[in-house]
Amino acid sequence: MTTRARNITGWVLSGIAGLMLGASAIDKIVQSGHALQMSASFGLSGGVYSLLGIIEILSVALFLYTRTGVLGTLLLSSYLGGAIATHLQHQQDVLFPVFFEVLIWVTAVIRFPEMTRRISGKPIM
Repeated sequence: MTTRARNITGWVLSGIAGLMLGASAIDKIVQSGHALQMSASFGLSGGVYSLLGIIEILSVALFLYTRTGVLGTLLLSSYLGGAIATHLQHQQDVLFPVFFEVLIWVTAVIRFPEMTRRISGKPIM
């Protein structure tokens, strides 16, 4: 894949992830009916669920900004790992958090080759 194609692919995937996770965060922050239903099913108050939305939107912002993208990747990965664990604990479907976790890491591998080299143990040039 050429550098140009890699950059375009990385930004398209970042945009998709940012829009979807941003919408999820805003849903939590404004406490829509769906968000309140989900928070109740997890045994969380609306305020705690709003706080999770704020954490999510900040993580998305860090992920989308190039200089802090690696930090955002790690924060979103941790956030989504917690979402997967919560869904498993409450016998709910884990398809969506797993999908977003995979999307974040595929996007990170494309956008941040230096991170991929560090994780794989290859020397950084």
